[in-house]
Amino acid sequence: MAQTLKTAIAVIGIDIGKNWFHVVGQDERGAIVLRQKWSRGQVEARFANMPPCLIGMEACVGSHHLSRKLNSLGHDARLMPAKYVRPYSKGQKNDFRDAEAIAEAVQRPTMKFVATKTADQLDLQALHRVRERLVSQRTGIINQIRAFLLERGIAVRQGLRFLRAELPRILTTPPDVLSPRMVRIVEDLAGDWRRLDERVERLSNEIEAIARQDAGCERLMSVPGIGPIISSAMVAAIGAGDVFTKGRDFAAWLGLVPKQISTGDRTILGKISRRGNRYLRVLFVQAAWVVLIKPKSWERHGLKSWIEAARKRLHRNVLAIALANKLARIAWSVLARGRDFEARSIANAQPV
Repeated sequence: MAQTLKTAIAVIGIDIGKNWFHVVGQDERGAIVLRQKWSRGQVEARFANMPPCLIGMEACVGSHHLSRKLNSLGHDARLMPAKYVRPYSKGQKNDFRDAEAIAEAVQRPTMKFVATKTADQLDLQALHRVRERLVSQRTGIINQIRAFLLERGIAVRQGLRFLRAELPRILTTPPDVLSPRMVRIVEDLAGDWRRLDERVERLSNEIEAIARQDAGCERLMSVPGIGPIISSAMVAAIGAGDVFTKGRDFAAWLGLVPKQISTGDRTILGKISRRGNRYLRVLFVQAAWVVLIKPKSWERHGLKSWIEAARKRLHRNVLAIALANKLARIAWSVLARGRDFEARSIANAQPV
C-alpha cells in the first residue's frame, strides 16, 4: 500500500517551517494522496525513498538549501514567490492549506519561479546584507550626532565628510555651548562611527576581491556606473540571469518600471512599482546618478545622444530612474549572454 502511494504521487507542496514541514502530495489527477507533518530531520530521508516528482516551495529562509538537497535526490524542486502562491489558497489559512496551495501553484505553466541559489551565491548575499546593515547603523549614528549638535545650536554642512572634518573642532567647544556630558556622548558615538567604518571597509574589500575573481562580475563591471558592489550583488541575486528571458523582465523585477493600470482602451502609467529586490534597485539608481554627474563619459559609453534627448523632457530624478532601467537591461544582457559591454551597441539607439 505504501509503495502504491509513493508511486501515485506526482506533485508535492511543502510549507516550510522552522522545525516542522507540512507536506501535501497530489496524484496526476490532482487528488490529494499525501497529507503529513514531518520534522526537519525526516524530510531528506522521506524524499530519498520516493520516486522523482515535482516539488513546490515558497522562496524563503532555508528554501534554497532544501531545494538543492531535493534536486540532488532526483526531484524537480521549484521555488516561487509567496505572493504568487497566495491566490491559490482556499478557505481559512492553516499550514496544510498553504501546502496544498503551493502544490496547485507549482503546476501552473505561467508561474514565475525563483532560481535556486548556490552556496557561493548565498555566502556573497550574506556579505552584502551584513554590509547593508552596518551602513544603515552608521547612517543612524551620524544622524544622531547631527541631531544632538543641532539641539545645542551647532549646525554642520550636509555631507558625511563635512561632519567628519568638523567634529574635532566641535568637541573643543566651550562648556557653555556643549556640556562635558554631551562631549562625552558625542565622542562615544564618534568611536562607534569609526568602528563601523572599519567593518564596512573590510567587507567592501572582501566583496571587491570576490568580484575581481568572478567572470560574470568582471563583465558587469564593463557597464557604465557598475563596480564591484553592484556586480557582485547582481550575481548573488540572479546568478547567470537564466530566470529572466529578457532585460525588460529583469528591470521589471527590480521595480524600475511604471505601475500600470489599464482598462479598456485607457492605459495609465504611474510611479515606479518598487517591486522586487529593493537593495539592488537602490544600487542601480546610484549607478545612474554616477553616470549623470560625469557628462564627459557619456560619449565614451555611447549614452550621450540618449541622455541629451531624454533630459530635455524629463525631470532629473525621472531621468535617473530611466537611466537606471536602461543600465539594468544592459547589465542583464551582458551577464546572460556572456559578453562585455560595447559602447557601439547603443550609440545609435533612439531616445526612449
